[in-house]
Amino acid sequence: MSMDSRALVLSVAMAVAAGLIGCFAVMRRMTLAADAISHVALPGIGIALALHLNPTLGALAMLLLGTLLIWIIETHGDLPTETVIGVVFSAALAVGSLLASGEELIEALLGRPGKLDDWEIALALAGAALVVAVVLRAKDRLVLALVSPEMAHASGIDVRRIDLGYLLTFALAVALGLRYLGVLLMGSLIIIPAATAKRLARNLRQMLLLAAGLAVVATVAGTVGAQLLHRETGPPIVTVAAACFFLSLAVRRPA
Repeated sequence: MSMDSRALVLSVAMAVAAGLIGCFAVMRRMTLAADAISHVALPGIGIALALHLNPTLGALAMLLLGTLLIWIIETHGDLPTETVIGVVFSAALAVGSLLASGEELIEALLGRPGKLDDWEIALALAGAALVVAVVLRAKDRLVLALVSPEMAHASGIDVRRIDLGYLLTFALAVALGLRYLGVLLMGSLIIIPAATAKRLARNLRQMLLLAAGLAVVATVAGTVGAQLLHRETGPPIVTVAAACFFLSLAVRRPA
């Protein structure tokens, strides 16, 4: 398999993971929080570059740590989730901007796939498969915890644990797409296809399928557009996703 075809397979896997995880972010009203969480990766990228390490590993480590911090503050304090995420996001963006500069900062913010090593391909594909497996396996519990935490408790579901699992899976999905969309735009690929799917779907299964499909279409079309325009991949991908959303506004919602 050539490098181009491997990168294409990876981008499709990343898009499927983003579309699926985004459905629950939309239902949890995490549309703004999702975008903010992706910015937490920026300090990790800066630290990794300073230590001459792979920036993706630094981003993943910081995303997982930041997500865990958000969950701890949320569950042990009285602050709303949006407030906690906003504070962590602002601090992360400031620190990350200090640690990275110039072309490295542009790549971190807007995405540029570049050359991928074999281990990066394998690790990313495994991560995407893990996100998809977790979402499909836990979708019923996620919905129940979202709709009625009290009923979820009565059914023996540990709501705090499933919230942590979802947030960590969300962080992993964000990390998968940073090479393609950067920290500024990865949250958009998670939210926009899911928001479009929510308008068009009749049930959860349709929403998951549509969100994953739309994310794949946006990623492939945007990547091709970026190559033709000689631009970073993030903006064209999000532009295609946004175009699909605005087109969906012309479609009557299913009864």
